[in-house]
Amino acid sequence: MDKRSVIVEFHSVGSYVKVSAIDSESLVEVSIVGDPAAGEAALQRAAVRKLEYVLQQRKPAAPAARPRGGLVV
Repeated sequence: MDKRSVIVEFHSVGSYVKVSAIDSESLVEVSIVGDPAAGEAALQRAAVRKLEYVLQQRKPAAPAARPRGGLVV
């Protein structure tokens, strides 16, 4: 991610941990659920990777190039 600030929160629920990652600029939030045995760092990396993926998918597509070869009047 291009040096954006990300808020990460962990919430233990029974035998699993819900990890939320929030982009502070766009306020996009994603969540993952994982095994607490995986470790906080691994769960945080997974949540941030998912956030990066979602932000990338939300970027507008590049405009289609006009086909060349015709005569423009």
